[in-house]
Amino acid sequence: MTAQEVVTPVRVVAEPPRTSLVRVGIVLLVTALNLRMAVAALSPVLGQVQRDTGLSSTSAGLLSTVPVLCFGLFALVTPPLIRRFGMERLLLLTLVVITAGIALRVLPPLVALFAGTAVLGMGIAIGNVLLPGLIKQDFARHAGLMTGLYSVSLFVGPAISAGLTVPLLRATGLGWRPTIALWGGLAVICMGLLAPHALSRPAPSRPAPLRPVVPWQPGPGHSGPLATGPLPARRRGLWSDPMAWMVAGFMGLQSLGYYSGVAWIPTLLEAHHMSAGQAGWMLSYSSFPGLAAALVTPLLIHGRAPRAAAMVVAATVACGIGYVGLAVAPVAMPYVWLTILGLGQGMCISLALGFIVARAPDVYQTARLSTMAQGIGYLIASAGPFGLGALHDLSGDWKVPMLALTGILVPILVTGLGASRDRHVLERRRGGAHRKH
Repeated sequence: MTAQEVVTPVRVVAEPPRTSLVRVGIVLLVTALNLRMAVAALSPVLGQVQRDTGLSSTSAGLLSTVPVLCFGLFALVTPPLIRRFGMERLLLLTLVVITAGIALRVLPPLVALFAGTAVLGMGIAIGNVLLPGLIKQDFARHAGLMTGLYSVSLFVGPAISAGLTVPLLRATGLGWRPTIALWGGLAVICMGLLAPHALSRPAPSRPAPLRPVVPWQPGPGHSGPLATGPLPARRRGLWSDPMAWMVAGFMGLQSLGYYSGVAWIPTLLEAHHMSAGQAGWMLSYSSFPGLAAALVTPLLIHGRAPRAAAMVVAATVACGIGYVGLAVAPVAMPYVWLTILGLGQGMCISLALGFIVARAPDVYQTARLSTMAQGIGYLIASAGPFGLGALHDLSGDWKVPMLALTGILVPILVTGLGASRDRHVLERRRGGAHRKH
């Protein structure tokens, strides 16, 4: 941070005692389950939604694009909300918004389905920004492990909802609208778990005269308080930093591939005469190799740039194999293609989240980089579901859309290798040298 960037005085919050770290970690990870679950629940019944509402593939792709677009737009407005409410209390508020969006989708008008999906996306967007900052704040010495577990939670949530939505629909006979709303129950449970922790944190203090703040990062043996507080008022330096754009680009492009698959893989498999229940299960199944890869990737890298670069290459190759397999022979060997694709996507999301934490020197810059990476990144990703639906309408099959995803892997590789370099954002602007291990 330059001397010209100023913030309000820092609020010092004691690091949670060791005995409470596990409890705080569980609360954050259960919260993370809600950040993908309700979005993925719509995918297995998207064909039925089209039949009931008359939506074309392009329009259905737009419905799948709405939450991802909101992820990008509302990530960019999160910093002033953090200054107003504090990170923990704002996270609790996001769960209220997510629950409201899920409930709104139950209403019969088609506009309510789109509006509820947008409200849901707003809440998830803010949660996406908050969790990496909270990991940096509360788990400074265990960031790699917590990032891996966080990535796993992002896979477990969609795996559960994608795999169980169709069986729940058949078992209850409620119809697709009430069935996808059932996943709001977990958000309500999560609010109960998070509320005691969030409400026990001090509320943000009123702004005082501005003064420059020098970023500080705790050493490996530090056990005292961690400095947290509002974000810097000026962001121009970060937004012109090449490393920050590499992190944002990688986040966005890998998310484009992921959300395109979540939106359309079940429909693709149904088009090749697989049942809706089996197609939903296949999407759910792909999350299992994904979560394994997401958990192991940070442990394999362990802060080493060459290993991170190698993992970027491996993830890109795996995704390419999966996309080509789904394009040319989707139901011939679906378990093979979705195992390989799941491994690649798991590595990608773990790397993307890890870059946000690793390339920022402190909790302030983590929140700022998270805002930029997820704001710009999800705006990029929002083109995926809509674009694939439009390509399907134009081409009449799913081969062209899946091969188009393969072409996206080239910029994914470039931005991933750039983000894997071992330095912090704004490091050159401060005149800092590369860090040594």
